Amino acid sequence: MMLALTNARLVCPVAGVAEGSILIDGESILASGAIDVPSHAATMDCGGKTLAPGIVDLGVFAIDRAAFRAGGIVRVGLMPDQSPVLDDPGIVQRSALVGKPDLWIHPIAAATRALAGEALAEMAVCASAGAKAVGTGRAWIADTGVMRRVLAYARDLGLTVIAHAEDGGLTRAAVATAGETATRLGLPAAPAIAEALAVARDLMLAEETGARLHLRQVTTAAALDLVRAAKRRGVAVTCGVTPAHLHLSDIAMSDFRTFAHLSPPLRSEADRQAALVAVADGTIDVLASGHDPHGPEAKRLPFVDSRAGMAGAETLLPLALMLVRDGLVTLDRLFALLAANPARVLGLKTGTLEAGAPADLLLFDAATPWRIDGDALLASAGNTPFDGLPVQGRVLRLWKGGREIVQREAS
Repeated sequence: MMLALTNARLVCPVAGVAEGSILIDGESILASGAIDVPSHAATMDCGGKTLAPGIVDLGVFAIDRAAFRAGGIVRVGLMPDQSPVLDDPGIVQRSALVGKPDLWIHPIAAATRALAGEALAEMAVCASAGAKAVGTGRAWIADTGVMRRVLAYARDLGLTVIAHAEDGGLTRAAVATAGETATRLGLPAAPAIAEALAVARDLMLAEETGARLHLRQVTTAAALDLVRAAKRRGVAVTCGVTPAHLHLSDIAMSDFRTFAHLSPPLRSEADRQAALVAVADGTIDVLASGHDPHGPEAKRLPFVDSRAGMAGAETLLPLALMLVRDGLVTLDRLFALLAANPARVLGLKTGTLEAGAPADLLLFDAATPWRIDGDALLASAGNTPFDGLPVQGRVLRLWKGGREIVQREAS
């Protein structure tokens, strides 16, 4: 069936922002912009609301279908840190199939067996089973020889390596970034340079091997400078960040707030400001939720004993829209960060409103006000450091491959 979505504010990372319509034929976009709607097409008036590509959330640790739908997320890059680890082709294949048709899960296979950082995993077989990238998981591969082999093997397979960049020799047992807050709270902390050291090594290896490297989260000024310089040299590197590291500093951990216990840990205000600059100047390519929810049994503990992670899927869009309201990015650039760029890292031809692209579409009202309430989130757990924060931006409707999966009345 042909469907025309009319009277919309179209946001495309390629074509920019314009008033217009989108014509869907089956699972794909047939045309967008100022188009003539065929008389036989079904139509839906978008009421002037914003129509953009569905979000591609790169690097989630848990599958929460309801939370993803509420957050406008239609595809996720699933981290290999699952139980069991995504280092076996059968497990990878099952992971890729379990969410369809409403949610497409793109597994990130483990770069090493059991994510132990030692023997290489069967990357080629996992890729044939549906893996779209390989990753180091929550941890850094300490053995430089192993990491070099990972990068070289992934290069030959045409896969991106998604790396966690913190030097484990410095961060072992640390739960915070060294600084005034960690000292005042008496928390075991690691210096921020742990990130830059890991980034420097991995960039040098990526440059030497010619591999594609994605640093899942880069959160410090020193590390961002290294990425910026590597891009100027032509290194095939991209990097991401979460809203938490853009909107919060380590002060959010005050009073031992375990909901602010994240990985990597929250940084200084100077590093937070550097991350905002890196979003604005294009150094940061991907904005992801870092969705990693944990219930009371893991969070209602002393800070040192609590699990790192936050529920981020449902708050990604409104927290991202704050960057537009603050003038750091344009709306079309924001959806490059949320959709087109993460799709490119995973080798997916989606994330735009161009003709021929999958009809993965998100209709939202950027002005709808609401207050984040962790207890009301649809995720398996509602641990968010943004609990109680007033935000704007609500998903109204969502389509995956031309099939509507969310419909909410505008408020």
